[in-house]
Amino acid sequence: MRVVHKEQSEITMDYVNLPDASARGLASNSRSGEHGKMTSAASGRKLYRLVAVSFGLLCILQAALNISLRLALYSSGSKTTGTEANCKNLTEETDELKRKLIDFDHYFKEGWVYFHPSLYYISSIKKTWQESRDDCHQRDADLVIINSKEEQDFTRKFHKLTWIGLTKRETIWKWVDGTQLTKSYWSPGEPNGYEGKTEDCVEIRFHDKENSWNDIPCKDQNFWICEKMVSL
Repeated sequence: MRVVHKEQSEITMDYVNLPDASARGLASNSRSGEHGKMTSAASGRKLYRLVAVSFGLLCILQAALNISLRLALYSSGSKTTGTEANCKNLTEETDELKRKLIDFDHYFKEGWVYFHPSLYYISSIKKTWQESRDDCHQRDADLVIINSKEEQDFTRKFHKLTWIGLTKRETIWKWVDGTQLTKSYWSPGEPNGYEGKTEDCVEIRFHDKENSWNDIPCKDQNFWICEKMVSL
């Protein structure tokens, strides 16, 4: 009886101490429900944040795309405008070059010779210095002004006694444009006023030498060289 009672008591006590199955189930269900609610709320907040961030990124991308398109259109428009302007300038330059070539052809037919940066006309008859200059004026030019060694060498190639645009004015040698003589190519002993003559005009005489200038009376007759400045 003791054994049975003890066993029953232990059984009863063990049984009493054990949680009720339904209670366990209810507790379990309650905790599960609360956990589910907490999980659902957390998931909802995360989803909301994800949507908000995604929407923000989408707005930023849209704005960047709009800016890129506007810049592309502006750049394209600028390039087009620049290209049109360049084409217009090129056309104008081509037309101007054509006009100059036509003018050059006209000068060449009249006997002018080109030596950068001018055109030169060498006469086939003789006149006094002033008459020679007047002829140059009629050709919209003037007697040659020699500004460099290269031009000096060029004018010696014609092997004619030719007037150049250099005269003495009030004891000072000046070019026809009014500038004073600085660099000269006088032949040795020149200018000299040979035999007491008034030699106020200059000719190219000694063609085989770089220093080829000689002063003679302006009333003498010579060939002459006209110079006309041009630009290409």
